[in-house]
Amino acid sequence: MCGIIGIASNKSVSSNIIQSLKKLEYRGYDSAGIATIVNGNIDEKKCSGRVDNLEKILFKNPTKGVSGIGHVRWATHGIPNTLNAHPHSSEEVSVVHNGIIENSNQLKQDLEKKGYKFKSQTDTEVITFLLTDFLKNLDLVDAINKTLDKLHGSFALGILFKKHKDIVAGARRGSPLAVGYGPKENYLGSDSYALKSMTNKITYLDDGDICLLTNNRIEFYNSKNKKINKEILTLSNDKHTAEKGDYKDFMSKEINEQNITVKTCIKEYIDQIRKGINIYNFPINPKEIQKIILIGCGTAFHSCLTAKYWLEELTSISTEIDIASEFRYRKIKFNKKYLYIFVSQSGETADTFAALDLCKKNNVKTCSIVNVVESSIARNSDFVLPIHAGPEIGVASTKAFIGQMLVLYILAIKLSEVRGEISKSDYEKNIFDLKKLPDLIKETLDQQDKIQIIAKDFLNAKGAMFLGRGLSFPIALEGALKLKELSYLHAEGYPAGEMKHGPLALIEEGLPVVILAPKDRYFEKTISNMQEVIARGGKVILITNENNKIISENVRFTFEIPAANNNLAPFLMTIPLQLLAYHVASLKNCDIDKPRNLAKSVTVE
Repeated sequence: MCGIIGIASNKSVSSNIIQSLKKLEYRGYDSAGIATIVNGNIDEKKCSGRVDNLEKILFKNPTKGVSGIGHVRWATHGIPNTLNAHPHSSEEVSVVHNGIIENSNQLKQDLEKKGYKFKSQTDTEVITFLLTDFLKNLDLVDAINKTLDKLHGSFALGILFKKHKDIVAGARRGSPLAVGYGPKENYLGSDSYALKSMTNKITYLDDGDICLLTNNRIEFYNSKNKKINKEILTLSNDKHTAEKGDYKDFMSKEINEQNITVKTCIKEYIDQIRKGINIYNFPINPKEIQKIILIGCGTAFHSCLTAKYWLEELTSISTEIDIASEFRYRKIKFNKKYLYIFVSQSGETADTFAALDLCKKNNVKTCSIVNVVESSIARNSDFVLPIHAGPEIGVASTKAFIGQMLVLYILAIKLSEVRGEISKSDYEKNIFDLKKLPDLIKETLDQQDKIQIIAKDFLNAKGAMFLGRGLSFPIALEGALKLKELSYLHAEGYPAGEMKHGPLALIEEGLPVVILAPKDRYFEKTISNMQEVIARGGKVILITNENNKIISENVRFTFEIPAANNNLAPFLMTIPLQLLAYHVASLKNCDIDKPRNLAKSVTVE
């Protein structure tokens, strides 16, 4: 949440800052701003709303500064308006900030006693005045470090200085920050995506690091004011995957390319010649794993819940799942014979990273499943399994969810093989079936026109329910989450067997109820639950791979997914639920790629 860009150059930077902010807008989009140094003074321009509004302001009143910082905001402290938009400036410095300063109220009181006048409701202005105060007696690096020492919370900072017009500074604790290397200019950004159009040479700051950028020099310092060296990484050239192409929005593109991303991921993990899975060098001997703990937030948590079924079906390993924000505050009994697996699209999810950090401090073995291999979670894990989905720009996760499930399923198969808990024939059969998945997804996507008809039934509904059993239950949760995220319609996901234990009271005439019923061992029981819904007036949308006309009686719509290995049903059922949420939101004229109040990468608690 929130996006930072900084550029130190020998030419005007405002245009490049605006273009980079547009790429970062998926991280925050309730206000935007820019600051540059012009004629020895801080020139600050900001507005509420989207980056387009800021661009119009700059068109009427351009800025010529050769060093500058920019920001897109996702509000935490203070309502979204121009006053609360970043940057926040004093006479001496200008600051953009991603994160939360937990002790801002106390710091504000102390600064007010010193005579500083606050204009905004934000916690960021505290940073501005703290730094201004320290700069009275200290040099840049020491003043920044003294400021960081005062701050409690998670944050990344971009800073301009009136008296050092050529310098852009950055600092981080908890929130990601990247540095980019370019010819005759250098860059600061919340993530590499915003910098890729300008450079593919990237360094990532670690917690406590400070960087000073000029157009021809980058210096790094640690919390002891000591100059340090950082590794430079070369990013892959996948620019085409981060463009909308002919699609109306990123989400429709990302839904429709899932057969391709799945095929790419399978190629990375499946050895075509040996008919095996290329996962080696586990941080712990798989035969000695006593328990697996799966940890994630939101959609990633749902992929963990799905994986629990696979792991317990294919291996004898006891498996637990945990929401990251709960895990880090519980009194955990850590065990070195357990494998702790962290799932995150961005690899920067604050609660998930904090849970990983807790595990590292307790010297247990960790594995991360992420979409960004250069991310903080990946770099701090003992073992990394990328999902190879390419950049996902839409705030509501689609192809990353499919990718997370895919890697978790592949891992479950591999563990069962290494532990000797699956026969060679069953192992090869699972791999053979898995290689069919891209075509099965494409076949499912080819039916998406049907979903547009179904979506109309949700327009006047006051809510919706999603029901499933076994592997279908986590997909029901994910389907409900997608509908909530995109259309702002209340939706609930439940295990179908729990209907009599309370949720049945919600069923009334015309309520849309999505039933997930693949032909598995739960099928008959799920259909019985469906009949209970129909008897009470619920409007049933059935998603199944069983073509039975009798079962379909009194069902409003039936969407048929291809028949496949039961373990692949979650992937195929996910597709129509993504499309359903998309089309309901589209009919309601919601902002598909940037749902209200949500941010792509949740980098604060």
